[in-house]
Amino acid sequence: MFDQRRAAAFFSAAALAALPVLAACGTGDAGAEPLPEDPGTRQLGVEVIDSFDHDAAAFTQGLELRDGVFYESTGLYGSSDIRLVDPGTGEVLDAEALPDDEFGEGLTLTEDAVWQITWQEGVAYQRDLDTLAVVDTVAYDGEGWGICYDGDRLVMSDGSSTLTFRDPVTFEEEGAVEVTLDGEPLEEINELECVGGQVWANVWQTDQIVRIDPGTGEVGAVVDASGLLTEEESSSADVLNGIAAAEEEGTFYITGKLWPRLFLVRFA
Repeated sequence: MFDQRRAAAFFSAAALAALPVLAACGTGDAGAEPLPEDPGTRQLGVEVIDSFDHDAAAFTQGLELRDGVFYESTGLYGSSDIRLVDPGTGEVLDAEALPDDEFGEGLTLTEDAVWQITWQEGVAYQRDLDTLAVVDTVAYDGEGWGICYDGDRLVMSDGSSTLTFRDPVTFEEEGAVEVTLDGEPLEEINELECVGGQVWANVWQTDQIVRIDPGTGEVGAVVDASGLLTEEESSSADVLNGIAAAEEEGTFYITGKLWPRLFLVRFA
């Protein structure tokens, strides 16, 4: 299968926008098989509550909401950054760029800091919540894809079926769990959101989101989030990616890489 992530790594957001159509950069439907249905797993759809403008040049890798502002991490070499975004308008309120040779990935918020990870560079940045300035830099082994904070520990994905638990202050590993669906390992776990004792995760190259029990690694629900963009919007967009718990319990904001819109939804 053609590797979209690695192909995209060689383009800046501006270069991607200049191309009329990239066969490898659609919404993910063409190159991905739907996840197998497990009779014991809930099958959910998406109820759209509202939609908002989103920066179509943002290669979204991580999304969090706090105090009425989005914290968003974007990728691509030469274009990666961390930004504060107005949820209602999509306006970028503030941003801090990563070095050109680093590919930004997921981010999460603890009580007093932001953690942002990188793809293949093995670097995690602890940042100030208000200024986004780097407070500490930590090295780790392997790839970084998604990350979330469950109130006690960080949960991190690396593109495999493994979720790694880390200390929220030191970033040291504290254990791991394998994610399984119908008893089989589920690979390419991507952007994460910790809420209600569960981990919600995008599955890369699909329009599906899974709910994972971090204690056992078992997938308890699969969300079909296909069809959110129009055909015209999908032609220049990449895969679904970005989940943030919204203010009302049971609701989420979701978007994707190079998506022109962001959606407030309920999984039903």
